[in-house]
Amino acid sequence: MKNFFGLTLAALLALAPAFAQAPKGWKMHTDHSSEASDPDAPGVDKFTVSGSGFHAVNPMAAIYWNPANTITGNYTLKGTFKLIKSMGYNEYYGLIFGGSGLEGATQSYLYFMVTDDGTYLIKRRNGTATQEVSPKTPSDAVKKPDSSGMATNALEVRVKPDKVEFVVNGTVVNSMPKTGPAGKTDGLYGIRINHQLEVQIDGFGVSKM
Repeated sequence: MKNFFGLTLAALLALAPAFAQAPKGWKMHTDHSSEASDPDAPGVDKFTVSGSGFHAVNPMAAIYWNPANTITGNYTLKGTFKLIKSMGYNEYYGLIFGGSGLEGATQSYLYFMVTDDGTYLIKRRNGTATQEVSPKTPSDAVKKPDSSGMATNALEVRVKPDKVEFVVNGTVVNSMPKTGPAGKTDGLYGIRINHQLEVQIDGFGVSKM
């Protein structure tokens, strides 16, 4: 699998420090920014094992997933995201689910993310196009960075028979019918980290309901 600059994931991860290991079986798909007002940072993305979780350093936005990680029916997807470094662009980070074709031009997935300014958003991606499922919405449940520039947010998606609930730090911030753009929840699940961010991810996983 290649990113937009023609580098394989193995080559990218080989550039990480020698003590950091790539999570076995995981893949990456990057999104290069074409906006001069919101540019990518220099360097290449690195996604490595860190303790019992993962560590992402993202000059470019990217999704990370393991092809073995698929789920159908009713389930709960969780992950705790510790923002370590942000360049001040209010870039989002969080969970993806209901995914398919993630390596290519037909990629499709839902994503639930939060950012520095205390907002969350829910979108569906199809190829290069995105569809707003829920707009950027402020919530007191979303923790903003402290004086050190760090913030920790536990995100959760609860897929039920007739609805999907979106949870931040134990608070349901949105609940919507499992129809329309939120209707496809079966498939691959993983992580999305936008550009200009460094994030630690712990407690990532899924369980059947």
